[in-house]
Amino acid sequence: MKADKDLIIIGAGAAGLSAAQYGSRANLSVLVIEELASGGQAIVIDKLENYPGYPEPITGYDFSQKMEEQAKKFGAEMKYGTVKSIKKENNLFHIELASGIITCSALIIATGAKHKKLGIPGEMEFSGKGVSYCATCDGPFFKNKVMLVVGGGDAACDEAMYLSKIASKVILVHRRDRFRAQKALAERVLKNEKIEVRFNTECQAITGVDSVNKVKLLNNQSNEVYDQEVGAVFIFVGSIPQTSFVGEWVDYDEMGYIQTNEHMESKTKGLFCCGDVRNTPFRQLIVAASEGAIASHYASQYIDELSGNSY
Repeated sequence: MKADKDLIIIGAGAAGLSAAQYGSRANLSVLVIEELASGGQAIVIDKLENYPGYPEPITGYDFSQKMEEQAKKFGAEMKYGTVKSIKKENNLFHIELASGIITCSALIIATGAKHKKLGIPGEMEFSGKGVSYCATCDGPFFKNKVMLVVGGGDAACDEAMYLSKIASKVILVHRRDRFRAQKALAERVLKNEKIEVRFNTECQAITGVDSVNKVKLLNNQSNEVYDQEVGAVFIFVGSIPQTSFVGEWVDYDEMGYIQTNEHMESKTKGLFCCGDVRNTPFRQLIVAASEGAIASHYASQYIDELSGNSY
């Protein structure tokens, strides 16, 4: 049975679109399946200024459109729909959508991860206008301002340390009485003179005019509610990798991210994963794009092996 496509990529963020470009340039028939809109998390970026080749800031939306246009230029096709399940039979992957089943020889999962939200007033309204889930991406826009970090794990502590280099002051709030982060990392945060840690404290609301200028905080021990002036809010309360359709075809780490080797290949031959859905050490657009290129390169080699044309 011949596959419908050589390569199918699930997810049209930076990783997926990069994989689509490289797969198409390798003369593979490539289909990208996206649930919502091309770009993934990048489309909410107001000013992308740290991607090589863009000396002037570009919106995440425009950046994503250019990536899609480039992938299509090389021959990749786009399809919108929700993947319900995947399986592999006789060297063919079967991708189930509401509209039917599509088969391919190699499969790349690039569905990313969604940031957990606080679900408080102002969070969505000021997303990209002072509310961020990536200190490396957005921290420099608020240089020399007071910044609030919400969270108590490794990510919150890591990002607070990074922000302390550019903020006038960092206030780190955590709803519990101790960090969940690794002890060494937590100690570095507590010793940093530019970081003020407030345990047993929750962020209840975010306010501002054109951008964030104030938050409402609750001390959950004394029940005191008070306002705190800040220039930005960085939220690190976890992420949810988008893997509900994948099942047991891959291995996961303790946080639910897909594990791969250095070729981006999972435990199932021909099934590759890249970008934020993978247990990648550094979640940035440039890393996702690089992983997409790697995944596609080795997917192409895998297809050559199937056809007896490996080199």
